[in-house]
Amino acid sequence: MPYLTPPVLPPGTLAARPQPVLPTGDGLLLRPWRAEDAPAVHEAFQDPALRQWHVRGCDSVTEAGGWIEEWRSAWASERNAQWAVVDADTGTLFGRVALRVILLDEGVAEVAYWTTEAARGRGVAARATDTLARWALDEIGLHRLELMHATANEASCRVAAKTGFRLEGTRRSAVLHADGWHDMHLHARVRGD
Repeated sequence: MPYLTPPVLPPGTLAARPQPVLPTGDGLLLRPWRAEDAPAVHEAFQDPALRQWHVRGCDSVTEAGGWIEEWRSAWASERNAQWAVVDADTGTLFGRVALRVILLDEGVAEVAYWTTEAARGRGVAARATDTLARWALDEIGLHRLELMHATANEASCRVAAKTGFRLEGTRRSAVLHADGWHDMHLHARVRGD
């Protein structure tokens, strides 16, 4: 049975090119992950505030290295794309920003992020998220980006609002965290917003 509409983006839209380095223009770089980032990722996940809003923990530098290898190889699959968010001058890791659940046919992806404890309160998540959204929508040609966070995570709600992701609704009891089921806000940014 044929589709009545063509794919929004063809296969190879991402994989046919190297994963780019994306400068925010204000002191941050979004760059592909490197094996040597593993100790900093492990350290970031020792922060209780970061673990509170994530469903995975990181027990060792070796485990973090495995994640990084997954993140690096995901580019070729075009299902996920992950960047390290670093200080442009020092290379210090400030966080991660990602496109997850990429559906090129539909022109949709989910944005995800986290920041290190040292980066919080400095606008890092918002600057990185906005840079990634502009690139994904304006340069790559995705049509819609979604962003979800626990309704109790007020900081993530502020990031979504600052970066033009409109609140569309609440997904009730949608994600199981270590402390139980969480309602999740669904925000979206559409090309042309």
